[in-house]
Amino acid sequence: MRSLYFVLGVAACAGSQPAPVTTPDFRPITGDAAPPRAALYVACLADATAHHRVRHAHDPDTNLLLFTCTGEPARAFYDGLAEWSAKIGSQFQHEARTYRSTARVQQNLFGVDYCATDGTQHECVITLNAGAFVAR
Repeated sequence: MRSLYFVLGVAACAGSQPAPVTTPDFRPITGDAAPPRAALYVACLADATAHHRVRHAHDPDTNLLLFTCTGEPARAFYDGLAEWSAKIGSQFQHEARTYRSTARVQQNLFGVDYCATDGTQHECVITLNAGAFVAR
């Protein structure tokens, strides 16, 4: 019976070995040329930055910068989302506004890029995960 306990004890310890420590890879991330839809983000970010429409949103684990564009960049982004939103089911109505988001909303709009219109004015919000540094 003692040998059974010994075997079970060894087996239990074997399953709880710490993961091997690896050295971080500090090489810069390489990328490809930006796809055409990236221009919608660039125009929206440029408009938001030029007009100082940047806010900070956070929860205990996440710090976001919210860039809000309006006018033509927002209309173009909203229109650009039409097919995508229909495909993934990310268009919805809320308080007399139609929203289109780049991802389906799970609980709320925290961390979701989206555009909205009331039929005359357009607005888009692009989120940037800035990390804890931004809040210090």
